Amino acid sequence: QVQLVESGGGLVQVGDSLRLSCAASGRTSDNYDMGWFRQAPGKEREFVATVRWSLCAYYADSVKGRFTASRVNANNTMYLQMNSLKPEDTAVYYCAARIRPNFAVGTTTSSYDYWGQGTQVTVSS
Repeated sequence: QVQLVESGGGLVQVGDSLRLSCAASGRTSDNYDMGWFRQAPGKEREFVATVRWSLCAYYADSVKGRFTASRVNANNTMYLQMNSLKPEDTAVYYCAARIRPNFAVGTTTSSYDYWGQGTQVTVSS
C-alpha cells in the first residue's frame, strides 16, 4: 500500500506560479513511477506529467514548457512547479503512484495503482 497526500493548491491569477507537492508513504522502498493528473468540472481526468523512478519526466503537450515535475526519492516527495498559469489549468490535481512500471510511460489513469485525494487549483482571469 502507498498513501499519497497532495498539497499546495490555491487560487491564483493568470500568469502566476504555483508549486504542488505530493508526499508518499507506506510501501515506498520499491522503484515506482509517480504521476500528476488533473480533472476539471465535467471533464475526464487527464494526464499532466510523470516522473519515473529513474527521475526522467514526461509531460502533456498542454503543459510542456510551463510545468516542471520533479521528485526527491530520499524523502518520497514529488513536485509540480506550474508557471504561466492559464484559466484552462483550473482543475483538481491528483498525484498517483505506479508500483509496477514497465517500459511504457504511464499517461493513462489505468496505469496507476494509488491516488491521492487531490488539491484544487483555480486560475482566475
